[in-house]
Amino acid sequence: MPTFGVRMRAAREARGLSLAALAELVPADKGHLSRLENGRRRPGEDLARRIDDVLATRGELIACAALDVAAATDARPSETVELLHRMHASDTAPATIETLQATVTELCCQYGWRAAGELRVEGHGWLREVARLLHRPTGLRQHRDLLVCAGWLALLIGCVEYDLGLRASAEATRTAARQLGEEAGHADITGWAWEMTAWFALTQSRHEAVLTAARAGQEAAGRQRVGVQLIAQEAKALARLGDLQGARTTLDRGRRLLDDLGAPERPDNHFEVDPGKWLLYAMDAYRLAEHDALAEHYAKEVLRLGTQPDGTERAPMRMAEARLTLAATALRAGELDRAVEQGMAAFTATRRSLPSLLLVAGEVDVELHRRFPHEQATADFREALNAVR
Repeated sequence: MPTFGVRMRAAREARGLSLAALAELVPADKGHLSRLENGRRRPGEDLARRIDDVLATRGELIACAALDVAAATDARPSETVELLHRMHASDTAPATIETLQATVTELCCQYGWRAAGELRVEGHGWLREVARLLHRPTGLRQHRDLLVCAGWLALLIGCVEYDLGLRASAEATRTAARQLGEEAGHADITGWAWEMTAWFALTQSRHEAVLTAARAGQEAAGRQRVGVQLIAQEAKALARLGDLQGARTTLDRGRRLLDDLGAPERPDNHFEVDPGKWLLYAMDAYRLAEHDALAEHYAKEVLRLGTQPDGTERAPMRMAEARLTLAATALRAGELDRAVEQGMAAFTATRRSLPSLLLVAGEVDVELHRRFPHEQATADFREALNAVR
Protein backbone atom coordinates (compact mmCIF):
# COMPACT_ATOMS: atom_id res chain seq x y z
CA MET A 1 0.00 0.00 0.00
CA PRO A 2 1.38 3.46 -0.83
CA THR A 3 2.80 5.30 2.14
CA PHE A 4 0.59 8.39 1.78
CA GLY A 5 -2.64 6.49 2.45
CA VAL A 6 -1.24 4.71 5.52
CA ARG A 7 0.06 7.94 7.03
CA MET A 8 -3.09 9.89 6.14
CA ARG A 9 -5.36 7.37 7.88
CA ALA A 10 -3.14 7.29 10.98
CA ALA A 11 -3.06 11.10 11.23
CA ARG A 12 -6.81 11.40 10.66
CA GLU A 13 -7.66 8.77 13.27
CA ALA A 14 -5.19 10.30 15.75
CA ARG A 15 -7.20 13.53 15.53
CA GLY A 16 -10.53 11.76 15.87
CA LEU A 17 -11.76 12.84 12.44
CA SER A 18 -14.08 10.81 10.24
CA LEU A 19 -13.54 10.85 6.50
CA ALA A 20 -16.64 13.00 6.16
CA ALA A 21 -15.28 15.53 8.67
CA LEU A 22 -11.91 15.61 6.93
CA ALA A 23 -13.63 16.11 3.56
CA GLU A 24 -15.35 19.22 4.90
CA LEU A 25 -12.14 20.68 6.32
CA VAL A 26 -9.91 20.08 3.29
CA PRO A 27 -12.37 20.49 1.35
CA ALA A 28 -12.50 17.47 -0.96
CA ASP A 29 -14.76 14.65 -2.09
CA LYS A 30 -15.17 12.01 0.64
CA GLY A 31 -15.00 9.15 -1.88
CA HIS A 32 -11.77 10.48 -3.31
CA LEU A 33 -10.24 10.74 0.18
CA SER A 34 -11.28 7.15 0.84
CA ARG A 35 -9.50 6.02 -2.32
CA LEU A 36 -6.38 7.90 -1.22
CA GLU A 37 -6.36 6.12 2.13
CA ASN A 38 -6.84 2.72 0.51
CA GLY A 39 -3.97 3.31 -1.90
CA ARG A 40 -6.13 3.26 -5.02
CA ARG A 41 -5.28 6.86 -5.90
CA ARG A 42 -2.34 9.19 -5.42
CA PRO A 43 -2.96 12.82 -4.43
CA GLY A 44 -1.90 15.80 -6.46
CA GLU A 45 0.54 18.21 -4.84
CA ASP A 46 -2.12 20.81 -3.95
CA LEU A 47 -4.42 18.25 -2.31
CA ALA A 48 -1.51 16.67 -0.41
CA ARG A 49 -0.62 20.09 0.97
CA ARG A 50 -4.18 20.84 2.04
CA ILE A 51 -4.49 17.49 3.83
CA ASP A 52 -1.07 17.96 5.44
CA ASP A 53 -2.15 21.37 6.70
CA VAL A 54 -5.49 20.16 8.11
CA LEU A 55 -3.94 17.14 9.82
CA ALA A 56 -0.91 19.19 11.00
CA THR A 57 1.67 16.60 9.91
CA ARG A 58 4.37 19.24 9.30
CA GLY A 59 5.15 18.27 5.72
CA GLU A 60 5.21 14.51 6.29
CA LEU A 61 2.22 13.86 4.02
CA ILE A 62 3.72 16.06 1.30
CA ALA A 63 6.94 14.05 1.39
CA CYS A 64 4.99 10.77 1.45
CA ALA A 65 3.06 11.78 -1.66
CA ALA A 66 6.29 12.58 -3.51
CA LEU A 67 7.86 9.27 -2.47
CA ASP A 68 4.81 7.36 -3.67
CA VAL A 69 5.30 8.89 -7.11
CA ALA A 70 8.95 7.78 -7.14
CA ALA A 71 8.04 4.30 -5.92
CA ALA A 72 5.45 3.90 -8.68
CA THR A 73 8.32 3.57 -11.18
CA ASP A 74 9.63 0.53 -9.26
CA ALA A 75 7.03 -2.07 -10.20
CA ARG A 76 9.32 -4.80 -11.56
CA PRO A 77 10.86 -7.52 -9.35
CA SER A 78 14.19 -6.61 -7.81
CA GLU A 79 17.19 -7.76 -9.82
CA THR A 80 19.14 -7.84 -6.57
CA VAL A 81 16.88 -10.46 -5.03
CA GLU A 82 16.99 -12.61 -8.18
CA LEU A 83 20.79 -12.67 -7.92
CA LEU A 84 20.68 -13.50 -4.22
CA HIS A 85 18.28 -16.38 -4.78
CA ARG A 86 20.67 -17.86 -7.36
CA MET A 87 23.47 -17.90 -4.79
CA HIS A 88 21.50 -19.99 -2.34
CA ALA A 89 21.60 -22.95 -4.73
CA SER A 90 25.37 -23.48 -4.41
CA ASP A 91 27.92 -24.62 -1.82
CA THR A 92 31.20 -23.51 -3.40
CA ALA A 93 33.73 -20.67 -3.21
CA PRO A 94 37.30 -19.85 -4.44
CA ALA A 95 40.43 -18.92 -2.52
CA THR A 96 40.04 -15.19 -3.30
CA ILE A 97 37.56 -14.32 -0.55
CA GLU A 98 39.92 -11.91 1.19
CA THR A 99 40.17 -9.77 -1.94
CA LEU A 100 36.41 -9.87 -2.35
CA GLN A 101 35.91 -8.81 1.29
CA ALA A 102 38.23 -5.83 0.76
CA THR A 103 36.33 -4.83 -2.37
CA VAL A 104 32.97 -5.00 -0.61
CA THR A 105 34.33 -2.85 2.22
CA GLU A 106 35.56 -0.24 -0.26
CA LEU A 107 32.14 -0.10 -1.92
CA CYS A 108 30.51 0.43 1.48
CA CYS A 109 32.96 3.29 2.08
CA GLN A 110 31.83 4.95 -1.17
CA TYR A 111 28.18 5.13 -0.13
CA GLY A 112 28.39 8.64 1.29
CA TRP A 113 29.58 10.35 -1.87
CA ARG A 114 29.25 8.13 -4.96
CA ALA A 115 26.23 8.43 -7.28
CA ALA A 116 23.54 6.05 -6.04
CA GLY A 117 22.65 4.62 -9.46
CA GLU A 118 26.29 4.00 -10.29
CA LEU A 119 26.94 2.30 -6.96
CA ARG A 120 23.89 0.09 -7.42
CA VAL A 121 25.13 -1.08 -10.83
CA GLU A 122 28.58 -1.96 -9.48
CA GLY A 123 27.04 -3.69 -6.48
CA HIS A 124 24.97 -5.86 -8.82
CA GLY A 125 28.15 -6.70 -10.74
CA TRP A 126 29.86 -7.93 -7.58
CA LEU A 127 26.80 -9.96 -6.62
CA ARG A 128 27.12 -11.72 -9.96
CA GLU A 129 30.77 -12.41 -9.15
CA VAL A 130 29.84 -13.87 -5.76
CA ALA A 131 27.23 -16.06 -7.46
CA ARG A 132 29.90 -17.31 -9.87
CA LEU A 133 32.38 -18.00 -7.06
CA LEU A 134 29.81 -20.00 -5.15
CA HIS A 135 29.83 -22.57 -7.94
CA ARG A 136 33.41 -23.60 -7.14
CA PRO A 137 34.33 -26.29 -4.57
CA THR A 138 35.15 -25.01 -1.09
CA GLY A 139 34.57 -25.68 2.60
CA LEU A 140 31.87 -24.49 4.96
CA ARG A 141 33.99 -21.60 6.31
CA GLN A 142 34.55 -20.16 2.84
CA HIS A 143 30.89 -20.64 1.98
CA ARG A 144 29.87 -18.65 5.06
CA ASP A 145 32.37 -15.90 4.19
CA LEU A 146 30.81 -15.57 0.75
CA LEU A 147 27.32 -15.38 2.25
CA VAL A 148 28.58 -12.58 4.51
CA CYS A 149 29.97 -10.70 1.48
CA ALA A 150 26.62 -11.13 -0.24
CA GLY A 151 24.86 -9.86 2.88
CA TRP A 152 26.90 -6.65 2.99
CA LEU A 153 26.38 -6.11 -0.73
CA ALA A 154 22.64 -6.61 -0.32
CA LEU A 155 22.53 -4.07 2.52
CA LEU A 156 24.47 -1.55 0.45
CA ILE A 157 22.32 -2.02 -2.64
CA GLY A 158 19.14 -1.82 -0.58
CA CYS A 159 20.27 1.52 0.85
CA VAL A 160 21.00 3.06 -2.55
CA GLU A 161 17.75 1.67 -3.95
CA TYR A 162 15.86 3.43 -1.19
CA ASP A 163 17.87 6.62 -1.79
CA LEU A 164 16.63 6.48 -5.39
CA GLY A 165 13.01 6.13 -4.22
CA LEU A 166 12.75 2.46 -5.29
CA ARG A 167 10.82 1.32 -2.25
CA ALA A 168 9.73 -2.11 -3.49
CA SER A 169 13.21 -3.13 -4.59
CA ALA A 170 14.79 -1.74 -1.44
CA GLU A 171 12.43 -3.67 0.83
CA ALA A 172 12.92 -6.92 -1.09
CA THR A 173 16.71 -6.47 -0.99
CA ARG A 174 16.61 -5.65 2.73
CA THR A 175 14.62 -8.83 3.41
CA ALA A 176 17.13 -10.91 1.47
CA ALA A 177 20.01 -9.31 3.38
CA ARG A 178 18.39 -10.21 6.69
CA GLN A 179 17.94 -13.80 5.53
CA LEU A 180 21.61 -13.97 4.53
CA GLY A 181 22.62 -12.57 7.91
CA GLU A 182 20.50 -15.15 9.72
CA GLU A 183 21.80 -18.02 7.55
CA ALA A 184 25.41 -16.98 8.14
CA GLY A 185 24.81 -16.36 11.85
CA HIS A 186 26.04 -12.78 11.41
CA ALA A 187 24.40 -10.52 14.01
CA ASP A 188 25.79 -7.31 12.51
CA ILE A 189 24.18 -7.90 9.10
CA THR A 190 20.92 -8.91 10.75
CA GLY A 191 21.03 -5.78 12.90
CA TRP A 192 21.60 -3.52 9.90
CA ALA A 193 18.65 -5.11 8.11
CA TRP A 194 16.50 -4.12 11.10
CA GLU A 195 18.06 -0.64 11.03
CA MET A 196 16.99 -0.27 7.40
CA THR A 197 13.45 -1.23 8.42
CA ALA A 198 13.55 1.54 11.03
CA TRP A 199 14.97 4.05 8.53
CA PHE A 200 12.34 3.22 5.91
CA ALA A 201 9.58 3.62 8.49
CA LEU A 202 11.01 6.91 9.76
CA THR A 203 11.03 8.54 6.32
CA GLN A 204 7.49 7.24 5.76
CA SER A 205 6.35 8.80 9.07
CA ARG A 206 5.44 5.42 10.62
CA HIS A 207 6.96 6.31 13.96
CA GLU A 208 5.60 3.44 16.04
CA ALA A 209 6.98 1.04 13.44
CA VAL A 210 10.38 2.72 13.84
CA LEU A 211 10.34 1.97 17.56
CA THR A 212 9.35 -1.65 16.97
CA ALA A 213 12.10 -2.24 14.39
CA ALA A 214 14.78 -0.35 16.31
CA ARG A 215 14.13 -2.30 19.50
CA ALA A 216 13.95 -5.65 17.70
CA GLY A 217 17.22 -4.83 15.97
CA GLN A 218 18.93 -3.98 19.25
CA GLU A 219 17.88 -7.33 20.66
CA ALA A 220 19.13 -9.19 17.58
CA ALA A 221 22.44 -7.31 17.32
CA GLY A 222 23.48 -7.28 20.97
CA ARG A 223 26.51 -5.02 21.47
CA GLN A 224 27.42 -4.77 17.82
CA ARG A 225 28.17 -1.27 16.52
CA VAL A 226 24.88 -1.21 14.59
CA GLY A 227 23.19 -0.98 18.00
CA VAL A 228 24.25 2.67 18.18
CA GLN A 229 22.46 3.46 14.92
CA LEU A 230 19.38 1.54 16.01
CA ILE A 231 19.28 3.57 19.22
CA ALA A 232 19.59 6.74 17.13
CA GLN A 233 16.59 5.76 15.01
CA GLU A 234 14.65 5.11 18.22
CA ALA A 235 15.54 8.61 19.44
CA LYS A 236 14.46 10.21 16.15
CA ALA A 237 11.08 8.49 16.32
CA LEU A 238 10.56 9.49 19.94
CA ALA A 239 11.34 13.11 19.08
CA ARG A 240 8.80 13.09 16.25
CA LEU A 241 6.22 11.54 18.58
CA GLY A 242 6.75 14.44 20.97
CA ASP A 243 8.55 12.44 23.67
CA LEU A 244 11.48 14.83 23.93
CA GLN A 245 12.69 13.58 27.31
CA GLY A 246 12.60 10.02 26.00
CA ALA A 247 14.60 11.11 22.96
CA ARG A 248 17.28 12.74 25.12
CA THR A 249 17.51 9.70 27.41
CA THR A 250 17.82 7.41 24.40
CA LEU A 251 20.52 9.61 22.85
CA ASP A 252 22.50 9.43 26.11
CA ARG A 253 22.22 5.62 26.08
CA GLY A 254 23.46 5.48 22.49
CA ARG A 255 26.37 7.77 23.24
CA ARG A 256 27.47 5.57 26.14
CA LEU A 257 27.44 2.50 23.88
CA LEU A 258 29.39 4.37 21.20
CA ASP A 259 32.06 5.40 23.74
CA ASP A 260 32.30 1.82 25.03
CA LEU A 261 32.86 0.41 21.54
CA GLY A 262 35.65 2.83 20.64
CA ALA A 263 36.60 4.21 17.25
CA PRO A 264 35.87 2.07 14.16
CA GLU A 265 38.67 0.93 11.87
CA ARG A 266 36.99 2.49 8.83
CA PRO A 267 34.79 5.41 9.93
CA ASP A 268 33.94 6.15 6.30
CA ASN A 269 32.22 2.75 5.99
CA HIS A 270 28.47 3.35 5.87
CA PHE A 271 27.94 0.32 8.11
CA GLU A 272 30.05 1.74 10.91
CA VAL A 273 29.07 4.38 13.45
CA ASP A 274 31.59 6.98 14.55
CA PRO A 275 31.35 10.10 16.74
CA GLY A 276 31.01 12.26 13.62
CA LYS A 277 27.87 10.42 12.57
CA TRP A 278 26.52 10.62 16.11
CA LEU A 279 26.52 14.42 15.84
CA LEU A 280 24.01 14.04 13.00
CA TYR A 281 21.65 12.01 15.16
CA ALA A 282 21.80 14.51 18.03
CA MET A 283 21.30 17.38 15.60
CA ASP A 284 18.11 15.81 14.24
CA ALA A 285 16.63 15.21 17.67
CA TYR A 286 17.43 18.69 18.98
CA ARG A 287 16.08 20.35 15.82
CA LEU A 288 12.76 18.58 16.35
CA ALA A 289 12.80 19.50 20.03
CA GLU A 290 13.33 23.14 18.96
CA HIS A 291 16.41 23.29 21.16
CA ASP A 292 17.95 25.61 18.62
CA ALA A 293 21.26 26.39 20.31
CA LEU A 294 22.23 22.71 20.50
CA ALA A 295 20.78 21.90 17.06
CA GLU A 296 22.80 24.70 15.49
CA HIS A 297 25.94 23.70 17.38
CA TYR A 298 25.74 20.11 16.13
CA ALA A 299 24.87 21.23 12.59
CA LYS A 300 27.98 23.41 12.41
CA GLU A 301 30.10 20.54 13.70
CA VAL A 302 28.68 18.24 11.00
CA LEU A 303 29.59 20.83 8.35
CA ARG A 304 33.07 21.35 9.80
CA LEU A 305 33.90 17.65 9.96
CA GLY A 306 32.42 17.04 6.52
CA THR A 307 34.62 19.61 4.77
CA GLN A 308 38.08 18.52 3.63
CA PRO A 309 41.09 20.88 3.68
CA ASP A 310 40.66 21.63 -0.04
CA GLY A 311 37.03 22.63 0.50
CA THR A 312 35.43 19.53 -0.99
CA GLU A 313 32.71 17.71 0.93
CA ARG A 314 33.23 14.12 2.05
CA ALA A 315 29.68 13.56 3.32
CA PRO A 316 27.24 15.51 1.12
CA MET A 317 24.08 13.83 2.48
CA ARG A 318 24.97 14.62 6.09
CA MET A 319 25.86 18.18 5.14
CA ALA A 320 22.56 18.70 3.32
CA GLU A 321 20.67 17.75 6.47
CA ALA A 322 22.92 20.03 8.53
CA ARG A 323 22.11 22.96 6.24
CA LEU A 324 18.40 22.23 6.54
CA THR A 325 18.83 22.23 10.31
CA LEU A 326 20.46 25.66 10.11
CA ALA A 327 17.55 26.76 7.91
CA ALA A 328 15.11 25.62 10.60
CA THR A 329 16.93 27.41 13.41
CA ALA A 330 17.22 30.59 11.30
CA LEU A 331 13.48 30.47 10.63
CA ARG A 332 12.70 30.27 14.32
CA ALA A 333 15.00 33.27 14.84
CA GLY A 334 13.00 35.20 12.23
CA GLU A 335 15.88 35.28 9.71
CA LEU A 336 14.10 34.44 6.45
CA ASP A 337 16.92 35.20 4.03
CA ARG A 338 19.47 33.11 5.95
CA ALA A 339 16.97 30.28 6.28
CA VAL A 340 16.24 30.12 2.56
CA GLU A 341 19.92 30.47 1.68
CA GLN A 342 20.81 27.47 3.85
CA GLY A 343 17.83 25.48 2.60
CA MET A 344 18.66 26.11 -1.04
CA ALA A 345 22.27 25.08 -0.44
CA ALA A 346 21.03 21.69 0.78
CA PHE A 347 19.56 21.00 -2.67
CA THR A 348 22.92 21.41 -4.44
CA ALA A 349 24.33 18.13 -3.10
CA THR A 350 25.26 15.79 -5.93
CA ARG A 351 24.66 12.72 -3.74
CA ARG A 352 21.16 12.53 -2.26
CA SER A 353 18.99 10.22 -0.23
CA LEU A 354 15.62 11.25 -1.64
CA PRO A 355 13.44 10.02 1.28
CA SER A 356 15.62 11.58 4.00
CA LEU A 357 16.04 14.85 2.08
CA LEU A 358 12.31 15.18 1.43
CA LEU A 359 11.47 14.44 5.06
CA VAL A 360 13.59 17.24 6.52
CA ALA A 361 13.15 19.71 3.65
CA GLY A 362 9.39 19.20 3.83
CA GLU A 363 9.44 20.13 7.52
CA VAL A 364 11.34 23.33 6.67
CA ASP A 365 8.93 24.12 3.83
CA VAL A 366 5.90 23.85 6.11
CA GLU A 367 7.59 26.07 8.69
CA LEU A 368 8.42 28.64 6.01
CA HIS A 369 4.81 28.84 4.87
CA ARG A 370 3.57 29.07 8.43
CA ARG A 371 5.87 31.94 9.35
CA PHE A 372 6.39 33.76 6.03
CA PRO A 373 3.50 32.71 3.76
CA HIS A 374 3.57 35.66 1.35
CA GLU A 375 7.31 36.18 0.84
CA GLN A 376 8.94 35.52 -2.54
CA ALA A 377 11.79 33.66 -0.82
CA THR A 378 9.26 31.19 0.57
CA ALA A 379 7.86 30.57 -2.91
CA ASP A 380 11.38 30.16 -4.29
CA PHE A 381 12.18 27.49 -1.70
CA ARG A 382 9.04 25.54 -2.53
CA GLU A 383 9.83 25.72 -6.24
CA ALA A 384 13.33 24.34 -5.59
CA LEU A 385 11.89 21.59 -3.39
CA ASN A 386 9.39 20.64 -6.09
CA ALA A 387 12.28 20.32 -8.55
CA VAL A 388 13.94 17.83 -6.18
CA ARG A 389 10.69 15.86 -5.92
